[in-house]
Amino acid sequence: MAPMPAYEIRGALASDEDQLLEVAAHLDTVNLPDDRESIRGILEIAHRSFSGAIKDPRRREYVFVLVDRAKERVIGTSMIIAQLGRRDAPYIYFDVIDEERYSATLDRHFNHTTLSIGYSYNGPTEIGGLILLPEYRRVPEKLGLFLSYVRFLYIKMHRDFFRDEILAELLPPLEPDGTSHLWDAVGRHFTGLTYGEADRLSKKNKEFIRGLFPEGTIYASLLPKAAQDVIGKVGAQTRGVEKMLRRIGFRYAERVDPFDGGPHFTAPTDEITLVQRATRAKVDGLLAPGKHLRQKSIVGMDLPDAPWFRATLGWVDLDGDEPVATATGEVRVAAAAGGESGCRLAPDVAEHLGVTVGDTVWVLPVD
Repeated sequence: MAPMPAYEIRGALASDEDQLLEVAAHLDTVNLPDDRESIRGILEIAHRSFSGAIKDPRRREYVFVLVDRAKERVIGTSMIIAQLGRRDAPYIYFDVIDEERYSATLDRHFNHTTLSIGYSYNGPTEIGGLILLPEYRRVPEKLGLFLSYVRFLYIKMHRDFFRDEILAELLPPLEPDGTSHLWDAVGRHFTGLTYGEADRLSKKNKEFIRGLFPEGTIYASLLPKAAQDVIGKVGAQTRGVEKMLRRIGFRYAERVDPFDGGPHFTAPTDEITLVQRATRAKVDGLLAPGKHLRQKSIVGMDLPDAPWFRATLGWVDLDGDEPVATATGEVRVAAAAGGESGCRLAPDVAEHLGVTVGDTVWVLPVD
C-alpha cells in the first residue's frame, strides 16, 4: 500500500466549526470572522452551496479546508463567493481616479487622487478568505499556493457557476490593532461606526453605506497623510499574494475597498492561466514505482455526498509517452480517447482519491 498524501483539501463540514474558528482567529477578516455564530452560518451556506441546495449558483459561497491528515487537523482555508453584487447586497467600492488641474494664471499644475463610491448589482466572482496557520507556511509542499490554486481548479470544474470576471481584494497596511486609517478619515465620520463594526455589519447588510456615504467626489489630498498612504497599497502580509495574482493574469483595477483602501485585483476568468491549465482527464494507469515523475499537480474530484469535493497534491503524467503500470499490472502508453486528456497518477494519489483506471479526475499542474 502506497503512503497517503500528507495533506488534502476538501469541502468544509459542519463538524469543522471548532477548528475553523481556531484558524479564523489568526486573521479575523470579514469573510472569515473570529466569531462562532458567523462561522456556523458560513459553514451552513458552504454545505448548501456544495450540495446544490442553494438553487441559484450566483448566491453560493464555497469554503475549502486544508487538512493535515496525520493530525486530522484543519490548518487552513480559502473561499469562493460566486457573485458579489446583488439587488439585496451590492458590491461596493471606491473608484480611484487621478485628476489633473492647471492654472495658467498661477502657472501651477496639480495631480489629485480622488475617490468616488460605486455600486454594482451584477458583480464578479470573488476569491478570498485564505488563511494558513503560521507553522505550516514554510513547509516544502507550498501549502499557501495549494489553498489558493484549488479555487481556480474548482472554478474550471464548474465554469457555468461563476462570473466572467474574478476579483481578489487584498489587505492594505493596517495598524497592529487593526485600525484602518482610511476608515477613520472617511467612513467613521459618515456612519459613527468603528472599522470593525462597519466591516462586520457589511457582511450582513450594506444598506447603511448607501444611505450614509457621500455620493460626490472625495479628494484624497484633503485627508490625513496616513489615510492617503494606504489607498491602493498592499500590506506586507499580502505582498506574496499580489505577486502570485499578477503572475497568473490579475491586474489592479483602480478600485479599492471603501472600508480600508485595500486594492481590488481583477482578471477575466477564462484568461487566468490557472483556469486555462486546469483540465479533465481520464485515468489511464498508475505511474510506475521509482520513475522520475513528470509534473506536480493538484488532482481533484467532485464527490456524491459530503464533503462534496476533495483534492490532493501529487505527481501526474498528462498524456505522457513513458510506459506506466496500471492498477492491474499492465503497461500502457496510450492517451485516453474521446477528446479527453489521459493521465497517469502516482499510486498514493489514486488510492487517496479512491480512483481506478477509467475514472475521471481534474488536474491542475503547479509550478
